[in-house]
Amino acid sequence: MTKQAEYRSFAAGAPDMPLFLQPWYLDVVCRDGVWDAVLVDKGGRTVAAWPYFLKQKWCWKYVAMPQLCKFMGPYLLPEYRNLNDETRLYGALLDLFPRGIAAFQQDLNYTVTNWLPLYWRGFRQTTRYSYTLSLESSEASIFNNISRKYRQKIRGAEGKLVVVSDRPVAALLRLVDLSFARQGLATPLTRAFFFLLYDALSSRGLCRLFFAVDPASNAVHSAALLAWDSGSAYYLVSGDDPALRASGSALLLKWAAIRYAKNTLKVPIFDFEGSMIRAIEVGRRDFGAQQKPYFRVQREWSPWWKWGKLLTR
Repeated sequence: MTKQAEYRSFAAGAPDMPLFLQPWYLDVVCRDGVWDAVLVDKGGRTVAAWPYFLKQKWCWKYVAMPQLCKFMGPYLLPEYRNLNDETRLYGALLDLFPRGIAAFQQDLNYTVTNWLPLYWRGFRQTTRYSYTLSLESSEASIFNNISRKYRQKIRGAEGKLVVVSDRPVAALLRLVDLSFARQGLATPLTRAFFFLLYDALSSRGLCRLFFAVDPASNAVHSAALLAWDSGSAYYLVSGDDPALRASGSALLLKWAAIRYAKNTLKVPIFDFEGSMIRAIEVGRRDFGAQQKPYFRVQREWSPWWKWGKLLTR
């Protein structure tokens, strides 16, 4: 039987549940499969949970990551985030996963810093990096920590463009399409999916659109969607017009989003959702962001699945 109802109840009272683990968020992003969760109680109170996205390909069921879901993995109440409790609770959660899964892959949320209980169960791990910016210092200090080259481009863009939030979400998607087309790639996001996600975020007051616009021509140079939870703001989706990228609009939008996260949202962290791609990583560092490691954990139980993965590499 599904544990979704229990997980929804647990999440409603969890003090720092990340955005990507919220049940309503999973309702939207877990397409072409189903999401569920395993939970562990102590003294009649749920203290740990682990949501997962279960998909099926032919005869195989496997755990995967949904689109636009940066992290999943186990979540423990803050008072149980210590070595002894983690070791016990992670093991108890793993015992509850359904049997017969062919494979498992998840990117674990930042609260998980100890993956040893998974190693003992035969999982392997790859350390990956996001990039985050502390918003605890002054706005001037944050700006001065940006590379000189980026500061100059931001100031130059401020003289030519304005940042607004009153354009439709379709205007963002148009630029996302153009950005992928510039790289010779198809856009992985369908409009129906993205509209559902935007509606879910905006109806809860958890996102804002940003557009860099030329006031003379009304041309939109860049666009972005910022989403947040109680602890972080996430630069979730962005796109640029390839013909107008030289204006510095993409940098201007990032700076506008950082200022909004600090001054309006008053969250302590701005998460660039950094990339392992070298060219993108450099851009995060030039904004003064710091590496934030997280774990990608994997395991395959089906030998047929393993062989299939090897053949498709």
